[in-house]
Amino acid sequence: MRAVVVDELMETGDLRVSEAAECQAGEGEVVIAVRAAGCNFSDLLMLKGEYQVKPTLPFIPGREAAGRVLEVGGGVDRVKPGDRVLAYTDLGAFAERVCVHQAQVFRLPDSMSFEVGAALPIVYPTSYAALVDLAAIRPGETLLVHAAAGGVGLAAVQIGRALGARVVATAGGPEKLEVARRAGAEVLIDYREVDFAPRVLAETGGRGADVIYDPVGGETTDRSLRCIAWKGRLVVVGFASGQIPEIRGNRIMLKNIAVLGLNWPRYREEEPDRVDAILRALMDLHAEGQIEPLIESVHPLEEVGIALAALARRGTVGKRVLIP
Repeated sequence: MRAVVVDELMETGDLRVSEAAECQAGEGEVVIAVRAAGCNFSDLLMLKGEYQVKPTLPFIPGREAAGRVLEVGGGVDRVKPGDRVLAYTDLGAFAERVCVHQAQVFRLPDSMSFEVGAALPIVYPTSYAALVDLAAIRPGETLLVHAAAGGVGLAAVQIGRALGARVVATAGGPEKLEVARRAGAEVLIDYREVDFAPRVLAETGGRGADVIYDPVGGETTDRSLRCIAWKGRLVVVGFASGQIPEIRGNRIMLKNIAVLGLNWPRYREEEPDRVDAILRALMDLHAEGQIEPLIESVHPLEEVGIALAALARRGTVGKRVLIP
Protein backbone atom coordinates (compact mmCIF):
# COMPACT_ATOMS: atom_id res chain seq x y z
CA MET A 1 0.00 0.00 0.00
CA ARG A 2 1.05 3.62 -0.47
CA ALA A 3 2.05 5.35 2.74
CA VAL A 4 4.19 8.13 4.21
CA VAL A 5 7.03 6.18 5.81
CA VAL A 6 9.38 7.90 8.27
CA ASP A 7 12.58 5.87 8.57
CA GLU A 8 14.65 8.58 10.24
CA LEU A 9 13.92 11.82 12.08
CA MET A 10 13.41 14.53 9.48
CA GLU A 11 11.90 17.86 8.50
CA THR A 12 8.66 18.13 6.55
CA GLY A 13 10.42 18.75 3.24
CA ASP A 14 11.99 15.29 3.38
CA LEU A 15 8.70 13.39 3.57
CA ARG A 16 7.96 11.00 0.74
CA VAL A 17 5.26 8.50 -0.19
CA SER A 18 6.51 4.94 -0.64
CA GLU A 19 5.28 1.36 -0.56
CA ALA A 20 4.58 -0.24 2.82
CA ALA A 21 3.36 -3.64 3.92
CA GLU A 22 -0.40 -4.17 3.98
CA CYS A 23 -1.89 -4.16 7.47
CA GLN A 24 -3.89 -7.13 8.73
CA ALA A 25 -6.65 -7.11 11.34
CA GLY A 26 -5.75 -8.92 14.55
CA GLU A 27 -8.03 -9.79 17.44
CA GLY A 28 -10.30 -6.83 18.17
CA GLU A 29 -8.87 -4.79 15.31
CA VAL A 30 -10.34 -3.08 12.26
CA VAL A 31 -8.70 -2.34 8.90
CA ILE A 32 -9.94 0.90 7.35
CA ALA A 33 -9.57 2.01 3.73
CA VAL A 34 -8.55 5.60 4.42
CA ARG A 35 -10.45 8.20 2.42
CA ALA A 36 -9.16 11.20 4.39
CA ALA A 37 -6.58 11.84 7.13
CA GLY A 38 -6.30 14.90 9.35
CA CYS A 39 -3.02 16.74 9.98
CA ASN A 40 -2.07 17.71 13.54
CA PHE A 41 0.77 19.58 15.21
CA SER A 42 1.70 16.38 17.02
CA ASP A 43 2.48 14.77 13.64
CA LEU A 44 5.02 17.49 13.02
CA LEU A 45 6.64 17.01 16.43
CA MET A 46 6.87 13.23 15.94
CA LEU A 47 8.81 13.69 12.70
CA LYS A 48 11.49 15.59 14.60
CA GLY A 49 11.49 13.42 17.71
CA GLU A 50 10.09 16.27 19.83
CA TYR A 51 6.75 14.75 20.84
CA GLN A 52 6.28 13.16 24.28
CA VAL A 53 5.53 9.86 22.50
CA LYS A 54 8.49 8.81 20.37
CA PRO A 55 7.55 6.07 17.87
CA THR A 56 10.03 3.38 16.96
CA LEU A 57 11.51 3.92 13.50
CA PRO A 58 10.32 3.32 10.86
CA PHE A 59 6.75 4.49 11.35
CA ILE A 60 3.79 5.85 9.41
CA PRO A 61 2.53 9.14 10.92
CA GLY A 62 -1.06 10.31 11.11
CA ARG A 63 -3.55 10.08 13.97
CA GLU A 64 -6.94 10.98 12.46
CA ALA A 65 -8.65 8.98 9.73
CA ALA A 66 -12.00 8.49 8.06
CA GLY A 67 -12.96 5.88 5.50
CA ARG A 68 -14.68 2.52 5.05
CA VAL A 69 -14.12 -0.69 6.98
CA LEU A 70 -12.32 -3.28 4.85
CA GLU A 71 -11.75 -6.07 7.34
CA VAL A 72 -12.49 -6.89 10.98
CA GLY A 73 -10.66 -9.22 13.32
CA GLY A 74 -12.08 -11.67 15.82
CA GLY A 75 -14.28 -10.25 18.53
CA VAL A 76 -15.12 -7.04 16.68
CA ASP A 77 -18.76 -6.10 17.23
CA ARG A 78 -18.81 -2.31 16.82
CA VAL A 79 -18.53 -2.16 13.03
CA LYS A 80 -18.62 -4.40 9.97
CA PRO A 81 -17.02 -4.32 6.50
CA GLY A 82 -18.43 -1.52 4.37
CA ASP A 83 -19.31 0.78 7.26
CA ARG A 84 -18.36 4.45 7.01
CA VAL A 85 -16.20 5.26 10.04
CA LEU A 86 -13.86 7.76 11.63
CA ALA A 87 -10.98 6.77 13.90
CA TYR A 88 -8.27 8.24 16.07
CA THR A 89 -5.12 6.20 15.65
CA ASP A 90 -1.87 5.88 17.53
CA LEU A 91 -0.07 6.12 14.17
CA GLY A 92 -0.58 5.07 10.58
CA ALA A 93 -3.33 7.32 9.17
CA PHE A 94 -1.14 8.77 6.39
CA ALA A 95 -1.61 5.66 4.27
CA GLU A 96 -4.13 3.94 2.01
CA ARG A 97 -5.08 1.64 4.89
CA VAL A 98 -4.77 1.74 8.65
CA CYS A 99 -5.34 -0.91 11.32
CA VAL A 100 -6.75 0.23 14.68
CA HIS A 101 -8.44 -1.30 17.71
CA GLN A 102 -12.22 -1.24 17.49
CA ALA A 103 -12.42 0.96 20.59
CA GLN A 104 -10.88 3.76 18.50
CA VAL A 105 -13.40 3.42 15.65
CA PHE A 106 -16.76 5.20 15.44
CA ARG A 107 -19.50 5.16 12.84
CA LEU A 108 -19.51 8.19 10.56
CA PRO A 109 -22.97 9.69 10.02
CA ASP A 110 -24.14 9.74 6.42
CA SER A 111 -24.49 13.52 6.74
CA MET A 112 -20.76 13.92 7.46
CA SER A 113 -18.13 13.82 4.69
CA PHE A 114 -14.93 11.81 5.03
CA GLU A 115 -12.95 15.06 5.06
CA VAL A 116 -14.95 16.46 7.97
CA GLY A 117 -14.81 13.09 9.73
CA ALA A 118 -11.01 13.10 9.52
CA ALA A 119 -10.89 16.57 11.06
CA LEU A 120 -12.79 15.57 14.18
CA PRO A 121 -11.33 12.58 16.14
CA ILE A 122 -8.54 14.38 18.04
CA VAL A 123 -9.07 18.13 18.08
CA TYR A 124 -12.76 18.14 19.02
CA PRO A 125 -12.54 15.49 21.79
CA THR A 126 -9.45 17.29 23.11
CA SER A 127 -11.36 20.56 23.36
CA TYR A 128 -14.51 18.96 24.73
CA ALA A 129 -12.67 17.01 27.43
CA ALA A 130 -10.64 20.10 28.35
CA LEU A 131 -13.67 22.35 28.73
CA VAL A 132 -16.19 19.89 30.15
CA ASP A 133 -14.24 17.22 32.05
CA LEU A 134 -11.39 19.37 33.37
CA ALA A 135 -12.50 23.00 33.45
CA ALA A 136 -16.19 22.21 34.09
CA ILE A 137 -17.09 25.38 32.24
CA ARG A 138 -20.49 26.89 33.03
CA PRO A 139 -22.89 29.02 30.98
CA GLY A 140 -22.10 32.71 31.30
CA GLU A 141 -18.42 32.22 32.14
CA THR A 142 -15.71 33.90 30.09
CA LEU A 143 -13.55 31.53 28.05
CA LEU A 144 -10.24 32.78 26.62
CA VAL A 145 -9.06 30.67 23.67
CA HIS A 146 -5.53 31.08 22.34
CA ALA A 147 -4.66 30.23 18.71
CA ALA A 148 -8.39 30.38 18.13
CA ALA A 149 -8.25 29.84 14.36
CA GLY A 150 -6.18 26.65 14.50
CA GLY A 151 -7.53 23.10 14.75
CA VAL A 152 -7.96 22.71 18.51
CA GLY A 153 -8.53 26.42 19.06
CA LEU A 154 -11.40 26.64 16.60
CA ALA A 155 -12.94 23.52 18.15
CA ALA A 156 -12.70 25.15 21.59
CA VAL A 157 -14.41 28.32 20.34
CA GLN A 158 -17.31 26.36 18.84
CA ILE A 159 -17.72 24.07 21.85
CA GLY A 160 -17.42 26.95 24.31
CA ARG A 161 -20.12 28.87 22.48
CA ALA A 162 -22.34 25.78 22.39
CA LEU A 163 -21.94 25.41 26.16
CA GLY A 164 -23.04 29.00 26.76
CA ALA A 165 -19.68 30.64 27.49
CA ARG A 166 -18.66 34.12 26.39
CA VAL A 167 -15.67 33.43 24.14
CA VAL A 168 -12.65 35.72 23.87
CA ALA A 169 -10.30 34.71 21.04
CA THR A 170 -6.66 35.49 20.33
CA ALA A 171 -5.11 34.92 16.92
CA GLY A 172 -2.56 36.49 14.62
CA GLY A 173 -4.10 38.78 12.01
CA PRO A 174 -7.56 39.87 10.82
CA GLU A 175 -8.19 36.82 8.63
CA LYS A 176 -7.77 34.41 11.53
CA LEU A 177 -9.81 36.61 13.85
CA GLU A 178 -12.65 36.66 11.35
CA VAL A 179 -12.63 32.85 11.35
CA ALA A 180 -12.87 32.90 15.15
CA ARG A 181 -15.71 35.42 14.99
CA ARG A 182 -17.70 33.24 12.61
CA ALA A 183 -17.13 30.30 14.96
CA GLY A 184 -18.73 32.20 17.84
CA ALA A 185 -16.08 34.37 19.49
CA GLU A 186 -17.48 37.65 20.85
CA VAL A 187 -14.19 39.43 21.62
CA LEU A 188 -11.30 39.33 19.14
CA ILE A 189 -7.68 40.12 20.04
CA ASP A 190 -4.78 40.23 17.58
CA TYR A 191 -1.86 39.12 19.76
CA ARG A 192 0.59 40.53 17.22
CA GLU A 193 -0.77 44.04 17.74
CA VAL A 194 -1.64 44.24 21.45
CA ASP A 195 -0.89 42.55 24.75
CA PHE A 196 -3.91 40.33 25.24
CA ALA A 197 -3.83 40.30 29.07
CA PRO A 198 -4.85 43.96 29.67
CA ARG A 199 -7.51 43.65 26.96
CA VAL A 200 -9.03 40.57 28.62
CA LEU A 201 -9.12 42.39 31.96
CA ALA A 202 -10.77 45.40 30.33
CA GLU A 203 -13.40 43.24 28.62
CA THR A 204 -14.26 41.50 31.91
CA GLY A 205 -14.40 44.53 34.17
CA GLY A 206 -11.07 43.63 35.73
CA ARG A 207 -12.18 40.13 36.73
CA GLY A 208 -10.32 38.14 34.07
CA ALA A 209 -11.18 34.94 32.20
CA ASP A 210 -12.80 32.10 34.13
CA VAL A 211 -11.31 29.47 31.81
CA ILE A 212 -8.22 29.80 29.63
CA TYR A 213 -7.62 27.26 26.85
CA ASP A 214 -3.92 27.20 25.96
CA PRO A 215 -2.49 25.15 23.08
CA VAL A 216 0.48 27.53 22.70
CA GLY A 217 2.60 27.43 25.87
CA GLY A 218 5.70 29.53 26.46
CA GLU A 219 5.16 33.24 27.05
CA THR A 220 1.47 32.89 26.23
CA THR A 221 0.97 30.73 29.32
CA ASP A 222 2.89 33.17 31.49
CA ARG A 223 0.84 36.15 30.31
CA SER A 224 -2.39 34.20 30.70
CA LEU A 225 -1.81 34.09 34.44
CA ARG A 226 -2.06 37.90 34.45
CA CYS A 227 -5.64 37.84 33.20
CA ILE A 228 -7.16 34.79 34.87
CA ALA A 229 -10.10 35.22 37.23
CA TRP A 230 -10.36 34.28 40.90
CA LYS A 231 -10.72 30.46 40.98
CA GLY A 232 -10.02 30.42 37.26
CA ARG A 233 -8.95 27.30 35.38
CA LEU A 234 -6.01 27.27 32.98
CA VAL A 235 -6.09 24.20 30.72
CA VAL A 236 -2.86 23.35 28.89
CA VAL A 237 -3.40 21.24 25.76
CA GLY A 238 -0.18 21.77 23.80
CA PHE A 239 2.94 23.77 23.10
CA ALA A 240 2.67 25.17 19.57
CA SER A 241 5.25 27.81 20.49
CA GLY A 242 7.82 25.07 21.00
CA GLN A 243 8.34 26.21 24.59
CA ILE A 244 7.11 24.30 27.64
CA PRO A 245 6.19 26.85 30.32
CA GLU A 246 7.23 26.75 33.95
CA ILE A 247 4.57 27.95 36.38
CA ARG A 248 5.56 29.01 39.88
CA GLY A 249 3.42 27.72 42.69
CA ASN A 250 2.90 31.13 44.29
CA ARG A 251 1.16 32.39 41.15
CA ILE A 252 -1.33 29.53 41.41
CA MET A 253 -2.04 30.41 45.05
CA LEU A 254 -2.60 34.13 44.53
CA LYS A 255 -6.01 33.69 42.90
CA ASN A 256 -6.82 30.12 43.98
CA ILE A 257 -6.51 28.99 40.37
CA ALA A 258 -6.25 25.48 38.94
CA VAL A 259 -3.72 24.55 36.25
CA LEU A 260 -4.87 21.47 34.33
CA GLY A 261 -3.32 19.36 31.59
CA LEU A 262 -5.16 17.36 28.93
CA ASN A 263 -3.86 14.16 27.31
CA TRP A 264 -6.66 12.89 25.08
CA PRO A 265 -5.03 9.58 23.96
CA ARG A 266 -4.71 8.53 27.61
CA TYR A 267 -8.51 8.54 27.91
CA ARG A 268 -8.64 5.30 25.92
CA GLU A 269 -6.59 3.56 28.59
CA GLU A 270 -8.10 5.16 31.68
CA GLU A 271 -11.70 6.00 30.74
CA PRO A 272 -12.77 4.13 27.58
CA ASP A 273 -16.47 4.60 28.35
CA ARG A 274 -15.92 8.35 28.57
CA VAL A 275 -14.35 8.31 25.10
CA ASP A 276 -17.57 6.87 23.68
CA ALA A 277 -19.67 9.41 25.58
CA ILE A 278 -17.59 12.35 24.34
CA LEU A 279 -17.74 11.21 20.71
CA ARG A 280 -21.51 10.74 20.99
CA ALA A 281 -21.87 14.22 22.46
CA LEU A 282 -19.83 15.68 19.61
CA MET A 283 -21.88 13.85 16.99
CA ASP A 284 -25.02 15.31 18.59
CA LEU A 285 -23.53 18.82 18.55
CA HIS A 286 -22.64 18.39 14.87
CA ALA A 287 -26.14 17.15 14.03
CA GLU A 288 -27.54 20.24 15.80
CA GLY A 289 -25.28 22.54 13.77
CA GLN A 290 -23.36 23.66 16.87
CA ILE A 291 -19.95 22.50 15.64
CA GLU A 292 -18.45 22.18 12.16
CA PRO A 293 -14.77 21.51 11.44
CA LEU A 294 -13.30 24.07 9.07
CA ILE A 295 -11.31 22.42 6.29
CA GLU A 296 -8.80 24.97 5.04
CA SER A 297 -7.30 22.75 2.34
CA VAL A 298 -7.31 19.21 1.01
CA HIS A 299 -4.07 17.70 -0.31
CA PRO A 300 -3.10 14.50 -2.07
CA LEU A 301 -0.95 12.26 0.12
CA GLU A 302 2.13 13.31 -1.85
CA GLU A 303 1.73 16.87 -0.50
CA VAL A 304 2.04 15.81 3.14
CA GLY A 305 5.17 17.95 3.49
CA ILE A 306 3.34 21.06 2.28
CA ALA A 307 0.44 20.47 4.67
CA LEU A 308 2.64 19.93 7.73
CA ALA A 309 4.98 22.81 6.84
CA ALA A 310 1.98 25.15 7.05
CA LEU A 311 1.36 23.89 10.59
CA ALA A 312 5.00 24.57 11.45
CA ARG A 313 4.60 28.19 10.30
CA ARG A 314 1.40 28.50 12.34
CA GLY A 315 -0.15 29.53 9.05
CA THR A 316 -3.15 27.21 9.15
CA VAL A 317 -6.76 28.25 9.63
CA GLY A 318 -8.77 25.22 10.69
CA LYS A 319 -7.59 21.84 9.41
CA ARG A 320 -5.54 20.49 6.54
CA VAL A 321 -6.61 17.08 5.28
CA LEU A 322 -4.76 14.48 3.20
CA ILE A 323 -6.41 12.21 0.61
CA PRO A 324 -4.49 8.91 0.03
